[in-house]
Amino acid sequence: MRRLIIEEPYSRPARWSPMVAWFALVVTALSTLLIRFGRIDYQSGFIALGLGLAIALLAAGLSFLAFVRIWQEGRRGLGSAIKGLVLAALVLGYPAYMGLKAVTLPAINDVSTDTDDPPAFSRSHAALTARDGRIPPDVPPEERELQREAYVQIAPLSLDIPPEDAFPLVRKAAENLGWKIIEAVPPGGRTGAGRLEAIDYTRILKIPEDITVRVRPRVDGTRIDIRSASRIGHHDFGTNAKRIRAFLDEASNLALAVK
Repeated sequence: MRRLIIEEPYSRPARWSPMVAWFALVVTALSTLLIRFGRIDYQSGFIALGLGLAIALLAAGLSFLAFVRIWQEGRRGLGSAIKGLVLAALVLGYPAYMGLKAVTLPAINDVSTDTDDPPAFSRSHAALTARDGRIPPDVPPEERELQREAYVQIAPLSLDIPPEDAFPLVRKAAENLGWKIIEAVPPGGRTGAGRLEAIDYTRILKIPEDITVRVRPRVDGTRIDIRSASRIGHHDFGTNAKRIRAFLDEASNLALAVK
């Protein structure tokens, strides 16, 4: 007598989940590479990137639907559903981390060590050319107040050396951090102040961000102020404050080394 073996049906969401997740991974990776290497304009690139994230969310949703079907109906496909969820998590992990930063950090994109009198960006031909004609706008007082509340450790750097000795340290610190220096004006003239203009790039997408450093004389040495501003978006996710802290630490270490 032959026995009839009936296999449990395979969950359709479980079958589709990894395929959709792989597609999301490809779309996201290609979008990231196109933005990073300047092969697409930012608006189109971010639309494509957002599409990849939306597809990853769909893949995750299919996985959860598959888990429900498998639990309730005993269908097969658990391994496939887990695979789809893991791939979706790979795509969504970093954006989720940035989303957490967006919630916990203030929605600002311009940070300065001097919130009362921020260093002004140069309007020279060289600086404007490097910034594609862009001049970071003045920041409203309420946004500066948000910065003061969130980044109490962002403050000017005071050195007990004259400005002409401090300026080479400023330039060296910028070079050590990998910034692209576009203008460097040593201290002197009527005010005795110096200025350094530079561009830094975000780690993954290589989006340019603008920096200006002001070096001013004090009775007991030199005061150094720095301002860092993002070109895109209204939220910098803490990158400008992180950049400023890195510069202040580097300049301080260089000053200690020459003593």
